[in-house]
Amino acid sequence: MEKNIQEAENYCQQNGLNLTPVRRKVLEILLEKNTAIGAYEILDLLRESGFKNQPPVAYRALDFLVQNGFAHKIEQLNSFIGCMHPGKDHSPAFMICRNCDSVSEEEALTRNFSVSQIASKAGFTVEKAVIEARGLCQSCSDLA
Repeated sequence: MEKNIQEAENYCQQNGLNLTPVRRKVLEILLEKNTAIGAYEILDLLRESGFKNQPPVAYRALDFLVQNGFAHKIEQLNSFIGCMHPGKDHSPAFMICRNCDSVSEEEALTRNFSVSQIASKAGFTVEKAVIEARGLCQSCSDLA
């Protein structure tokens, strides 16, 4: 986690961005969790840490983190997770466990798979691609 925080701080410094205390705390919260977390749960954790208890505080921090590649929004869960590859251009694929809600981030594009190549055959230009797959994580599979 500390490595990801340091990478975020370095990226912000190099790009003239401000990683405010609340943004940093939200990033810490996201990286500490093994599951995706909703904005209101983040807001509760911010309040426990002494930050303001108003939804815009959490949403502004989340918007900043997502826009700058430090976090991802998991659309299926309407929640967020810290990025495992901060500051790097990549195409994530999220494996979401239907039992425990754990989320793991993997690289989606390999030499054998390209959404852009598939889309170009249809005359479509991909601007952003996110893959979210639901199933069972290894821990939950072992219990089944």
